[in-house]
Amino acid sequence: MTQRCSWAKESNPLYVEYHDTEWGVPTHDDQMLFEMIVLEGCQAGLSWETILNKREGYRKAFYSFDVQKVANMSDEELESLRNNPDIVRNRLKINMARKNALVFIGIQKEFGSFNDYIWAYVDHKPIINHWERMDQVPASTPLSDKISKDLKKRGMSFVGSTIIYAYLQSCGLVNDHITSCCCYHGRS
Repeated sequence: MTQRCSWAKESNPLYVEYHDTEWGVPTHDDQMLFEMIVLEGCQAGLSWETILNKREGYRKAFYSFDVQKVANMSDEELESLRNNPDIVRNRLKINMARKNALVFIGIQKEFGSFNDYIWAYVDHKPIINHWERMDQVPASTPLSDKISKDLKKRGMSFVGSTIIYAYLQSCGLVNDHITSCCCYHGRS
């Protein structure tokens, strides 16, 4: 049997696929970086499995995470999403997508891309941790504290330190696969 990080629920193929092909894999595409910042924010207070199960619904509701289109969504369009059963229908989380899109675009203009902005925090190379057990993996770090503080100052919401640490893991800026996991690469 393939050994994976304990959170990758074998009973959910979406979870296994996400664990095996995305989590901890360096992501440099701005559209994917935007998608993940929205999805991680939507996960606040919920399970990641809930968000993964609704991911296609989010992609349809938010124009495949085209940041310009999300930034241009009207109040009426956002409000209508509160009737969409394919996403989490929390008004604050729905409105966060547009709010964060506007900030994301501002960061792209300032740094050339969001990729350049976020990867500069790790000197443009992933942090590879060497945890033996999932209970060793932190929920937040001084790095996630720093990024969270900057994103909040710029106007993003649902970007607390714990959410940002999960974001760093999901986009591969931090690789927290445990050493016995099939996806651990042992790089240092």
